[in-house]
Amino acid sequence: MAALIPLFPLDVVLFPGTPLPLHIFEPRYKEMIGECLAQNRVFGVIRAGEQSMAEVGCTAEIVTVVKEYPDGRLDLVAEGRKRFEVLSVNQERSFLQAEVRLIDDEPGTPSQEDTARATQLHSELLAMASAQQDLSAADPSLLSFYLAASLPLDLDFKQKLLSLRSEAGRLSLLIKYLEQLIPNLHRAARAREKAGGNGNVH
Repeated sequence: MAALIPLFPLDVVLFPGTPLPLHIFEPRYKEMIGECLAQNRVFGVIRAGEQSMAEVGCTAEIVTVVKEYPDGRLDLVAEGRKRFEVLSVNQERSFLQAEVRLIDDEPGTPSQEDTARATQLHSELLAMASAQQDLSAADPSLLSFYLAASLPLDLDFKQKLLSLRSEAGRLSLLIKYLEQLIPNLHRAARAREKAGGNGNVH
């Protein structure tokens, strides 16, 4: 079923179940967020560049208004809810709106091996940055999104992940990506150590 929702085009990819801090300062977005707060409505976050906009985005619910400024600017935290595909864009208001259709995953669950492997690679990558993440609250059917959201991954890759309609497919893609990324990061770190160690690169 199609629904008309306000759109917030940003250079980010928002995943279901993950937080998004926002600073609202443009008049059109102050208006949009004001309406969402007053009517308890979600808005759509969609990745947009200079010339183009992605076809798949994620609805966002405002969880907390962190700060209100005297001039009407807002700091808030929203959280990704459901994925959608854009059917048509509506430009009647000061902010964009879109007719969207919500996307559900196809039935099926990923293998325990893939789940364990993806979690292990994620921990390995975080350890390289001396970071960790508690996954105990993660919804198992959205694990790929929780893992990818906390990593500084390429936005094209994140968009591809958002568009896939199976958790097994997303985890498999994430494993392949991290299995290539981690050795490259280790190599780069070793090269930096050598270069910084004695001024000579061997």
